[in-house]
Amino acid sequence: MQFIVKRDILLKSLNFVQGVVEKKNTLPILSNVLLQLKEKKLTIVATDLDIVFYDEIEDVKVLKEGSTTTSAAILYDILRKISSNSELNFDLKNENKLSLKSDNSDFNLLCLPTDNFPTFSDEFEGQEIELNNKNFLKLLNKTRISISNDDTRHYLNGIYLHITEAHGRHFLTGVATDSHRLSSSSLEVQKINDFTSLILPRKTVFQLCSLLSEIQNKLTLQTSENKIKFTLGKVKLISKIIDGKFPDYKKVVPTTNDKTLVVSSKDFINSIERVASVSLDRKEGVKLSISKDNIQLSVNSANSGEGNEKIKADFSSDRLNISFNSKYLIDIASEVEDNKLKMNLKDSVSPVLIEDSSDKNSYYVIMPMKI
Repeated sequence: MQFIVKRDILLKSLNFVQGVVEKKNTLPILSNVLLQLKEKKLTIVATDLDIVFYDEIEDVKVLKEGSTTTSAAILYDILRKISSNSELNFDLKNENKLSLKSDNSDFNLLCLPTDNFPTFSDEFEGQEIELNNKNFLKLLNKTRISISNDDTRHYLNGIYLHITEAHGRHFLTGVATDSHRLSSSSLEVQKINDFTSLILPRKTVFQLCSLLSEIQNKLTLQTSENKIKFTLGKVKLISKIIDGKFPDYKKVVPTTNDKTLVVSSKDFINSIERVASVSLDRKEGVKLSISKDNIQLSVNSANSGEGNEKIKADFSSDRLNISFNSKYLIDIASEVEDNKLKMNLKDSVSPVLIEDSSDKNSYYVIMPMKI
C-alpha cells in the first residue's frame, strides 16, 4: 500500500475521527483508524463499536492499493504539527510498519492487521429522508443542552427524534430532558411514511454537530431496526440508537401558566453570570424577585458571599419570587434567538415554560429550585 495525499485533506478527516475513537480502549484495534486504498480513493473508517465514521478521499495519488490500521491519535497529532499544504507520502513497509514521509520529516508508525478491525453490515431499508443541514444542526444544538448525564436512566441520555403534526404540517421533533429541564425543537419536513421514533445517543449528537458545522453538503438520514445512518457528501456516520422508551414529555409541558415575564435575553444572561460569580461551584441557585417592571437577581453562597443585581423587565402580574439553577437558565437563554426572552410562570414551585418569539418551533421547560 502506497499513496500520496495532501496534509490538510487528511487532517480534516482525522479531526472528525478523534470524536469517535475512545482514547482508552480494552481492544487496541479500536484506538486505530482503518486506511483503505482501492479504486483510486482512500477510505477512512473509525469506530467505538457504537458509532462508525466513514469518509472517502478522492484527491489522492494511489501508487499501490492495500489497507492497514494505525493509531488515530498519533497520526492526527503528527499531521497537526506538519506544515499546512505539505504532501504526505505513505508507504506500508510490512504488516506492522507504515512509513510516513513529508518535507524533512520521516516517521514509522506501528500498525495492526486489518483482519482484527470490526466489520459492519450496512443494510438500511428505511426511507431516505433529506434534511436541511443548518436547520437540523439548530435542532440538535437547542435540544442537546438538556440531555441527561444520569446513566441509571439511560433512555434520557440522548435526543428523542419523532414525527409530530400540527395544522396539517409535518415536523421532525427533537426532545431532551434530564428531569430538571426539557428542550424541544422541530423542523418542518415533507410527509414521512415510515419513520420510527428513536433516541439518538449523546455522543452521536455531539459528533453530528461537529460534522454539520464543518460540512455543507446535503444531509440525508436513514434508519434500520436499531441503527441510524447520516450521510453528508462523502462522509457517513452510523450509530446505534438507545434501546428504551422515552417518557411522555407532553405531560410536563405547562399549558395554564398565565403570568408572563419578558426580559432582554442578553441582559438576563449577563446579569445571571455576574451574580453567580460569587458561587464557586455554581450549585447555589439564582433567586429572581420579579415585580411589574424589573427583576432583582440574587445569589447567596454560604461559603463565598452574595451577589445582587436589578434589571428591567415586563411582568404581567404583581410579585413573584422564584429560584433556578443558574447554569440551566443560562444554557436555555443562550439558545433563544430572539433578543427578548419570554417566560410563562404559574407560581414559585411549578414548571416554567420559556418561549422564543423568533423560533415558534422551539420551547423549553425548567423546574424551579427550592432555596
